[in-house]
Amino acid sequence: MTYRAPVKEIAAALDDIAGLPELIGSRLFGDLDRDVVGAILDEAAKFASAQIAPLNQPGDEQRARLVGGDVSMPDGWSEVYSQWCQAGWCGLPGPGEFDGQDLPVTVSMAVCEMWQSACMSFALNPMLTQGAVETIVRFGSDELKDRYLPKMNAGEWSGTMQLTESHAGSDLSTIKTMAVPQDDGSYLLSGTKIFITYGEHDLVQNIIHMVLARTPGAPEGTRGISLFLVPKYLVNSDGSLGERNDIACVSLEHKLGIHASPTCVMQMGDGGGARGWLVGEENCGLHAMFTMMNRARLAVGVEGTAIAERAYQQAFAYAQERKQGQDLNGRESAIIAHPDVKRMLLSMKAKTAASRAICFMTARMIDIAERSSDEKDRDAADAMASLLTPVAKAFSTDMGVEVASDGVQVHGGMGYIEETGAAQHLRDARIAPIYEGTNGIQAIDLVTRKLPLNEGGVVATHIAELKNILSEVRASNEPSFGNMSARLDEAIGALEEATTWMLGMLRSNPESALAGATPYLKLFGIASGGIWLAKGALAQTRDGNANMSDRIVTARFYAEVLSTEAPGLARAIVEGSFWVASDLSDAQAG
Repeated sequence: MTYRAPVKEIAAALDDIAGLPELIGSRLFGDLDRDVVGAILDEAAKFASAQIAPLNQPGDEQRARLVGGDVSMPDGWSEVYSQWCQAGWCGLPGPGEFDGQDLPVTVSMAVCEMWQSACMSFALNPMLTQGAVETIVRFGSDELKDRYLPKMNAGEWSGTMQLTESHAGSDLSTIKTMAVPQDDGSYLLSGTKIFITYGEHDLVQNIIHMVLARTPGAPEGTRGISLFLVPKYLVNSDGSLGERNDIACVSLEHKLGIHASPTCVMQMGDGGGARGWLVGEENCGLHAMFTMMNRARLAVGVEGTAIAERAYQQAFAYAQERKQGQDLNGRESAIIAHPDVKRMLLSMKAKTAASRAICFMTARMIDIAERSSDEKDRDAADAMASLLTPVAKAFSTDMGVEVASDGVQVHGGMGYIEETGAAQHLRDARIAPIYEGTNGIQAIDLVTRKLPLNEGGVVATHIAELKNILSEVRASNEPSFGNMSARLDEAIGALEEATTWMLGMLRSNPESALAGATPYLKLFGIASGGIWLAKGALAQTRDGNANMSDRIVTARFYAEVLSTEAPGLARAIVEGSFWVASDLSDAQAG
């Protein structure tokens, strides 16, 4: 099934929800104008649809292959990747002083959605490379920046993130990889890392690994972790590639999905140690790595949106073509005429649109935090980005799985066989709620670290802003909105009630707060996404394009059908934590 990059939908979310024209008008992005952004989106859409999307299903079938210590990518991937690099796409968000294009995070994430929809396995490589670039920019020495960033921004070299070890997954305090300092200022690393995306492949000349390790005598726990840059090939002083470093892929993981993305077990030190260089300060590596992880978490949220978009497009096309059953007038019909199929398709579309809105609003806050000339605006936006990032990652990836699952359901039995491709979307989507911090960890982060920001002031500001939007929607008296305002008012009320309860429980009974963390994050996403979709619908009425347009139907369906879950979630959060005191082992024994 072909993929059509949804340029109009993405542009509308950027403009009417994330407020990109306002940011451009304030000169936050220098000389960038909206026409240039439009051209970027159009060209990215063409490349994603025509070049990358055809790689998706064949890549899933052929898979990445390990031969000796080398990983071969599926047929055609090297050619498309080379064209992608030549077009300058890899350096889109990279700093201009190192041959990047210095474009806003909002624009970069919009384009990222297209790559991820077209082929999630393909897009993981540049996603990690761009995260590594940002980390080196913020924490690397001038020498590391000059030596590595231009090639990485050009896509000639790629980047990885190496955290996990077999005994250390979400808890990194127990990592054992060692880095021994050398007289020349470098370090020799030894150890084994698992689950390393694109740890080895043949698309680039060199792979730049960002590796967490301990130095001799480092403090125990997370306080003793440092970050190192470890290249696959050492780089000579003139920029040419030198000898192979002592780091190798020893096996590939056999995964449920993203088969064409090589997930590697990486071994360092078999030949005396992999040479690496410290990034940032010794024993401060986790802080530096979280820079890469936080941006990656937003990108993974976009990934959830992207896979949902792809699954929706395929289900919609199939529902238009598949003849089955009769309509209420006794005529043979395509299944799209059946109310339950129409309900599933509208649900898929609305969840995708809400996820996109949350991700783009998070990107907006990051742009303001990084670029505003006003310190107060920067600080406020940085706090808001911190609040929204776990929601963008977890809510959007959960929606990706739900939408992909509904996509299989729309296909019926044809969705459960591999030939149609619907099953691949579900298999691929399922990893996103797990990596870059499981969604349960995102919920814990939201509740324990982000809600208390400024003594609850940041989340209070967010809720107040949502209420302001709702007031504008209510004041419009737009007939096509139906009961949108009333249902969203209930959702916001539920979020406010649950937030007050959460903040209280964090002080008096933290375990109860943790028990409600995951449903709270979902409630947060439902309420925020619904309000932002309403904001987009309101913008359309101001353009004189109401009359139950596609965007208004989507926003109204979300409010009147999907957001009605919010009050139930609030009750589950506030009243449902009794079970944390139960002993599941006793329950199982009984």
